[in-house]
Formats: sequence, C-alpha cells, structure tokens
Amino acid sequence: MAEIERSAASVEEAIEAALAELGISEQEAHVEIVQEGRSGFLGLAAQPAIVRVRATSAVPRGGPPEESSEELEEQLGVAEEFLRGLLERMGLVADVEPAVVDGAAYVDVWGRDDGDDVGILIGRRGHTLESLQELVRNVVYQRTGERCEVLVDVEDYRKRQRSRLERAAQDAARRVGKTGKPQALEPMNAYERKIVHDTVAGIGGLATASEGEEPNRRVVIRRG
Repeated sequence: MAEIERSAASVEEAIEAALAELGISEQEAHVEIVQEGRSGFLGLAAQPAIVRVRATSAVPRGGPPEESSEELEEQLGVAEEFLRGLLERMGLVADVEPAVVDGAAYVDVWGRDDGDDVGILIGRRGHTLESLQELVRNVVYQRTGERCEVLVDVEDYRKRQRSRLERAAQDAARRVGKTGKPQALEPMNAYERKIVHDTVAGIGGLATASEGEEPNRRVVIRRG
C-alpha cells in the first residue's frame, strides 16, 4: 500500500498535503504523527509537523471503530482536564463538556451566563479557537502518544462552521457537475479545507485540490 511522509507548519496541513498527493480522503488513510509542529519564539527554534500517511481501505461512516472507544475516551478526559485548568487560570467561568456528535468527538465550552465572555476563545474568524485546538492537540499527543481526535468547540461555533462549509462544498460540487467548470472556494485554514475535501469525496465523480499559499490557500473543485 502507498505510504508517504510529509511536513508542514501544522499536523493538519501536513495531513492535507499527504492526502492530496495520495488522492484519498482521511477515511481511507492511516495517519501516523512522526513529529508535532512547534512555533518557536520570534520564529526561532521552530520545528515542522511531520506525518506518515498510508492508504488503507475506507472506514465506515458513523464514528470511530469500536476498539478505539477507550482511546477516544482517554483523549476526551485529557482534553477536558486541560481545558478546565486553562480556563481557571484565565479567570473564565464556563462549563466544559465532552460529547460525541455525528461520530466526531468534541469538548464543548459554554458560558454559564449571557455576560460570560467565552467568545474571547473564538477570536476573529476562529483564529483563537484554532490556537486553542493546537494546544489541546499537543497535550493529548504528549500524554497518550496518539494523534488527537478531539475537537475543541466554543458555543457550537465549530459545529455551525462545519455545517456552513459542507453546504458550500455541496453547492459548489453541484455547479461543477452541471457546468464542468472548476469552482474555487474562499480561502480557508487547514481544518476548513479538510471538511471540504471530505464532503466532496463523499459525492463521487469530482476531485479537489488545495491551491495557493497561506493564508490565501483555498480548495478548488473539478470533475474527476
């Protein structure tokens, strides 16, 4: 089976590059993290993320395999504990709740009152949330030795974002199927691009590729 190793600034970007080269979705791949990415102070002593990706048979939709449930529960526990401690140090009063929604594992953060400003954890266009996700990803990997499968969400921001991106990808895919002309979506981060890749992969007859440089990298959908 094909296996390649790729590096990038983050794990998600490295995985995206490997999947695009192999021409498969993440459901059809086994991903091994060789090295977590790390941002150095003022760009010094930074290290790239390195992943090894191998093509496998597709994993059925509907959630993780049963044998991985204990590992997922462990990851949820680690992420929940870390986030509770972080919020306490930040002086933010919020509820932290693990949940599995549509097969995806989340640790949800909710403000207890309307006046609780947990929106600070989202930031402009979700940039702060992505930084928080990277922190959790590193903590989970350090404590479990496994790739983090847990997503951090604040006030359902990420779930709403996922739904919006899936609809946008489906609409663009329909236009490509009807006109035959490629469709370029808006610039997105690696996590958002992955949602588009996975959504289009489930339609069939189409291909996706990420083009451009960060922060203007975007997904282009074409006929397969």
